Amino acid sequence: MNTQDNKAVFFKREALKRVVEVFDKGLLGTEAYRIPFDALPQNSTSGVRCCIYKERAVFRARTLAALGGSLETDDEATSLNDYAKKAMARKTPAENSLTVLDIACKACVKARHIVTEACQGCLARHCQAACKFGAISISTENGRSKIDPDKCKNCGQCQASCPYNAITYVPVPCEQACPVDAIHKDSDGFAHINFDKCISCGKCMQACPFGAVMERSQLVDVLCAIKDERKVCAMIAPSIVGQLAGTLPQVITALKKAGFDKVTEVALGADITTENEARELAERLEKGARFMTTSCCAAWVQAVKKHLPALKEYISDAKTPAGYTAEIEKANGFTTVFIGPCASKRLEGREDPNIDYVLTYEEIDALLRARHIDPAACEEATLDPAISAEGRYYGVTGGVAQAVENALSGKIAVKKLALNGLDKKAMLMLNAYAQGKAGDFQLLEVMSCKGGCVGGPCTLKTQAQVIGEIQKVVKQSPQQKPIFATPKK
Repeated sequence: MNTQDNKAVFFKREALKRVVEVFDKGLLGTEAYRIPFDALPQNSTSGVRCCIYKERAVFRARTLAALGGSLETDDEATSLNDYAKKAMARKTPAENSLTVLDIACKACVKARHIVTEACQGCLARHCQAACKFGAISISTENGRSKIDPDKCKNCGQCQASCPYNAITYVPVPCEQACPVDAIHKDSDGFAHINFDKCISCGKCMQACPFGAVMERSQLVDVLCAIKDERKVCAMIAPSIVGQLAGTLPQVITALKKAGFDKVTEVALGADITTENEARELAERLEKGARFMTTSCCAAWVQAVKKHLPALKEYISDAKTPAGYTAEIEKANGFTTVFIGPCASKRLEGREDPNIDYVLTYEEIDALLRARHIDPAACEEATLDPAISAEGRYYGVTGGVAQAVENALSGKIAVKKLALNGLDKKAMLMLNAYAQGKAGDFQLLEVMSCKGGCVGGPCTLKTQAQVIGEIQKVVKQSPQQKPIFATPKK
């Protein structure tokens, strides 16, 4: 993706980069207010909004999110300097990880079906017959169908019945993308997030073409930890491979140049998760359990807590790879920073006392660019030779389930299913499993993002762009050792 062409992504990442630059000058508490003006000087044009002044207002909001602030509670009179000072004095990260820029929100009209000019006013009137709510009538002016929005339930039956494909659905992208109906529009017409429902999957953030949904960054928190000379460990998720320029060993060196005292692959924790989930699955099935689900995806775990409580008993008790890795490094005396593609990991970090902060690939990219560090120009560090190929493949759909199956080494026959992405349809399927209508599987892997973590909302590149690099690293890694030496008779 060319971020210069995608202005929503470009401005988001530019705000992060400029926050780092001003912080490094030691001026964040006094010069943060200048960031929107320096980013958008008087003669600049974006071709998006009415004027440079509204562009700056939007960029100010993006800067506030980059400082970790809440846009919903911003009174606009408070200076970015004051927000910056609060960010640098902050002891714990924000409770909610997402925030909405109302002035960037397009205030999309309500999702609806509309009849286009392709309608031929046919004699059969399939659309009218298909509608069970009496929402379709025939225009006396041109003989075409028309839809009464007050009666329409957006069921889509008219659209499916039309032989000319003359009826189209106009969605609200953020609402359409949310698998748990946590985002909606209030009377003001702008998007709002119901955090009681939100699982922080970040799909609304990915879907909004105006970049109106953003994360509340923890970048300043990490910068302060490094500046205060605390021992800070960067824990990098397996899906980081290919996201930044250079090889995985070069990225490790780049992160150390950026100020991290230690860089640990979360694939280390993934191998621990694999072993524990494999043992647990074997024990559960021997006791007659219907199935077990993986526990790695934070958004999936939140979805169960908030929306599918009947499935809670089926989630593995094993910690996530990030959880095990953080436990090791916290015991070593480090301030722990998980680095990944995920918005929901911030929720996990808030609940796990061993995970101090969570940064995304976008934030790490901004940090490296601000400090003029090119990973591709760095020397290669030595990778941990004990980490398995399976652990380094955790970030791809099916990787977790395959690792667990390999660890069982034939002790028991396991049928596995990898659910590739959480959406509204998947939630209905999972609800059916919760009601006892389980499919033909004993191990269910659920990943919120299409393709797995490599499809996360805070990635820099697509799965197609990175999968080759991931496979290369996997092929160079040893196969995991099975936890059962001999198969069960």
